[in-house]
Amino acid sequence: MLRISLKNFIKPGILMKLIGSILIIFLFISCGEEQEKVNPKEETITESVYASGIVKSSDQYQVFSPVNGIIQRIFVTEGDSIKQGGSILQVTNEMARLNIEGAQLGVESASINANRDKLNELQANINFLKTKMQNDSMLMERQRGLWNQQIGTRIELEQRELAYRNSIAGYDAAASRYRDLQRQINFASEQSRNNLKMSKTVAGDFTIKSNMNGKVYSLFKNEGEMVNTQTPIAVIGGDGEFILELQVDEYDIGKILPGQKVLITMDSYKNNVFEAEVTRVLPLMNERTRSFTIEAIFTKRPAALYPNLTTEANIVLQTRENAITIPRDFLVNDTMVILADGKKRKVVTGVMDFQKVEILSGLTTSDEIMKPVE
Repeated sequence: MLRISLKNFIKPGILMKLIGSILIIFLFISCGEEQEKVNPKEETITESVYASGIVKSSDQYQVFSPVNGIIQRIFVTEGDSIKQGGSILQVTNEMARLNIEGAQLGVESASINANRDKLNELQANINFLKTKMQNDSMLMERQRGLWNQQIGTRIELEQRELAYRNSIAGYDAAASRYRDLQRQINFASEQSRNNLKMSKTVAGDFTIKSNMNGKVYSLFKNEGEMVNTQTPIAVIGGDGEFILELQVDEYDIGKILPGQKVLITMDSYKNNVFEAEVTRVLPLMNERTRSFTIEAIFTKRPAALYPNLTTEANIVLQTRENAITIPRDFLVNDTMVILADGKKRKVVTGVMDFQKVEILSGLTTSDEIMKPVE
């Protein structure tokens, strides 16, 4: 195998001089990199918890259709103000119309007038049996009179008494059938009227109305499109009043309390900071994101707001004025700093933010410290 060595091209003395020069240059460069130094500052520092979220109109909710069907008419457009009970859209459903027609037919079929012939027939039979009962009563009394006069036989009297008792039973049975039919007709009529009311009530659900005074922020459907009970068809919320819905990590939720100040930044208003106040901490954690929902209201807000604008927030936990601070990356193991002479000194820290840390003891503004070498 052919081997190539620098000795074949460079003399040993020259090679050593070259290596020495490289080492000198390297040492020169290393020595030229001075460690960054700072003096502690006296300033205000704020401890806060980061949160992200969106802007929502007050009482904002998604509108769902309680029934399936086709949108026949939309009464509003996006941006319209709407009153509580105001119509949003109307859904048509052929089955609902048929149900109403069927219920109406049921009412008509079960009415007294529709069953008048049956009642008249039973009443006529009652009248006949009543007449027969009266006639049998007279014949029985006549037979009894003859029997008292020793005229006729005992069998004839018993036959008259039996005929009278049978007439009474027949009359009572006919009257009972008449009363039963009346009850059945009344019950069926009332049931049919209730079915009609229910059918009309269900049909009323096909006109979907607003639950509040507010504004229509979004419509997801057009006339002629299908709707169902699972898909939202609109978003309605308060007109002019907005809240912040923020997500806070589970590790920080124990620090959040109503009344805390919130500093808000928004992509829609770059280089601007707005203020809000925590109003509610929802107690249920989102298992998927491992975060809690915090609600806040603006105390200093932009001129124009719209639902679902994204926000970033810092929830202020505490603020220290006239605090001695240093950059966080100048700390060593969170408890030490390196002085300008290279010595280490132990310090006690306090409030921290993303960039700075408060020094409670161990440093003064006259001390100079160095940034640790990574």
